Amino acid sequence: MEPTRTAERAAAPRPAAAAGDHLARKGVRTVALTWVDNAGITRVKTVPLNRLQHAVDWGVGMSPVFDVFLVDDSITTSRYIGGPAGDLRLFPDLGRLTALAGQPGWAWAPADRRTQDGEPHVACQRTFAQNIVRQAAKAGLTLKMAFEVEWFVGAQDGTPACRGPAYGMTRVIELSAYIDAVLTALREQDVPVQQFHPEYAPGQLELSVGAADPVAAADRNILVRQTIRAVSQQHGYHVSFAPTVVAGGVGNGGHLHLSAWQDRANLFSGGDGPHGLTDRGESVLAGLLARLPALCAIGAPSPGSYLRLVPQRWAGPWHCWGLENREAALRFITGSAGERDRAANAELKCFDASANPYLIAGAVTAVAAAALSAGLRLPPEVPGDPALLPEADQPPRLPQSVPEAVAALRKDDLLPDALGAPLLEAFCAVRLAEHELFADAEPAAVAEATRWKY
Repeated sequence: MEPTRTAERAAAPRPAAAAGDHLARKGVRTVALTWVDNAGITRVKTVPLNRLQHAVDWGVGMSPVFDVFLVDDSITTSRYIGGPAGDLRLFPDLGRLTALAGQPGWAWAPADRRTQDGEPHVACQRTFAQNIVRQAAKAGLTLKMAFEVEWFVGAQDGTPACRGPAYGMTRVIELSAYIDAVLTALREQDVPVQQFHPEYAPGQLELSVGAADPVAAADRNILVRQTIRAVSQQHGYHVSFAPTVVAGGVGNGGHLHLSAWQDRANLFSGGDGPHGLTDRGESVLAGLLARLPALCAIGAPSPGSYLRLVPQRWAGPWHCWGLENREAALRFITGSAGERDRAANAELKCFDASANPYLIAGAVTAVAAAALSAGLRLPPEVPGDPALLPEADQPPRLPQSVPEAVAALRKDDLLPDALGAPLLEAFCAVRLAEHELFADAEPAAVAEATRWKY
């Protein structure tokens, strides 16, 4: 490091000092710095609290090889990234620094990855999302996003922690103390929970959180899942966010809700288009719908994703849109009369939690920004269950395998350039290697091998 640069850093404000004092008063001793790899796994380096300022100033060392880690921790390679050589630095985002209510003594911060010279790492997924969001803002577009969180809670052998019926109050009673502990921990971490309910599959639960800017929404998704996992362990439970927990059953989604805003106005409300869409709002949704096959490579990226994406399970496997249609990949939601200017949003139902949420946030923002002024129009909506239509009238299915989705991503005329070659090649290498890893496996074996990975 050049002497002048060293002096600049030494003279810079010490923001971690005040944060460290605040955390110390809360009993925090260690800080977890996380990033999410191309396999959708949250990886971590930790530092003692008294080293937080050093991490802010100089980063924490880590290898770029994590960009080609697979879900089973085996390692592939790619055109630009792979192998044992090289080093990067993790820089924590103090704006997201949070004392973890579910892990006494711990705090957490998401990290950006940079080179040894302090430049952004070309394959840092969080940096990718930040850059795309800034570009969209320059075009006058603001997106608000929120990831739904669905999870299975039960024993190591897959036995559900509750026996009550789907959506039933019985499940809430059975798991009353556990649910209260999860919601309390999230409240102590200032996560705005909007609602919680039991879901359809045995042992399946879901909660919804408030919307935020795309990068903050991805950060929040990581924090929520980490918190649920920690509280579950305290109660003696195992949790899975995997898209397929039990082969043949309803899986866990990671649905993305989003709204598009310009000049503080919701583009999904108050217009003359379908269900009140403005011209630009309709163009954004039409752009997202058109590119959903490519987006599936990013949002439904694992072999287990395609065990989940089947008809008549409300997974959104059909390449279509509809008002409140839970079988359509793109579900439009007007909200209740009187709050539509605030509440109207769209849901991408085909995504799941084997994805990297930063890649989803960045890719969806890139598509929305490109479509904003393109004058696109939505095709006719599908109002009911596409599976019940005559086969000739059914909309097409989304990709039904990882290779099919990756091929759609590579052929897209926007997303590869948005991602950049190093990130694109590393991502595709990982996901195709995972496909090969499970190519000969039965669905039950895929579910078992990945159940506790996400």
